[in-house]
Amino acid sequence: MTEAQRQHRWRVIFAFGLVYLFWGSTYLGIRIAVEQIPPALMCATRFLIAGVFMLAYCRLSGRTILYHSRQLGQMAVIGVLLLVGGNLTLAYAEKYVPSGLSALILAVTPLWFLVLDSLLIGHHRISRRGLAGLGLGITGIVILLWPELTIAGTLGSAHLWSSLSLLLSSFTWALGSVLAKRWQSDADPFSAAGWQMTFAGLGNLLFAIFAGDFSRVGWGARGISATLYLVVCGSWIGYTAYIFLLQHVPTSKVSTYAYVNPVVAVFLGWLVLHERVDLHILGGSAIVIASVILVTSAKVKTRSAAERFATAETVAD
Repeated sequence: MTEAQRQHRWRVIFAFGLVYLFWGSTYLGIRIAVEQIPPALMCATRFLIAGVFMLAYCRLSGRTILYHSRQLGQMAVIGVLLLVGGNLTLAYAEKYVPSGLSALILAVTPLWFLVLDSLLIGHHRISRRGLAGLGLGITGIVILLWPELTIAGTLGSAHLWSSLSLLLSSFTWALGSVLAKRWQSDADPFSAAGWQMTFAGLGNLLFAIFAGDFSRVGWGARGISATLYLVVCGSWIGYTAYIFLLQHVPTSKVSTYAYVNPVVAVFLGWLVLHERVDLHILGGSAIVIASVILVTSAKVKTRSAAERFATAETVAD
């Protein structure tokens, strides 16, 4: 191994550590922030500050921040999918769902990676082990939500529908991540992350305006502190490390954050907010995490050229 390869390896390991630790803690940060700041306004504040300052840093450090309209369009799509579809949905859900449970439900994201990787990139097909992981993941989600599903009249509860909305959040996050992998370019990962956060901040701001968030906000020290933590640790550190990993590591390996973050989130939710941890949560989380490990450790079955062509035709139709 050359010195350059060794340095690259340590950068990858360090980036994984940042994503594992800080993203696990952002569930708690979001839960605290939305107590005082409406979700869309919180997300808009977080990502506009993070994005604009990231671009300013890139400009001052001599990095490229100007790109062709096509590249900017792709960054906008990725940012909106990840940080509006994925993160804004999570922020709304956490008004009703405990931070630890939210993280456990979002642990199914690698299952979406498996399906979308196969459909959109098309270089591999789902193995039997992968299919078993998908089935196991669905079982785990049902167990996590079983108390809500079995209570009379719960079908109209905000808690249940917020929990189910997290499945949409995980889908849009996985879709944005897979597209980021598919649309890889020579763009600097830091400036790309800055543009993605800026576009997402604008999208969240529009949503906040239409939702009337400015008339309902309470700028307390607790909410502001939580939002600033999300800016620094969630966006500048965690998100940038995530984008870096997407460009240098297979998607299936990057998605391993999904079974580390819930452990951190559940522990912090229990420690700081005294969130409930019962047998359904322990059993369901064990099954979900096992399904993720099963999926991410499954051997990739490479498609033949004919199979990839057939998949492309199906998607195009």
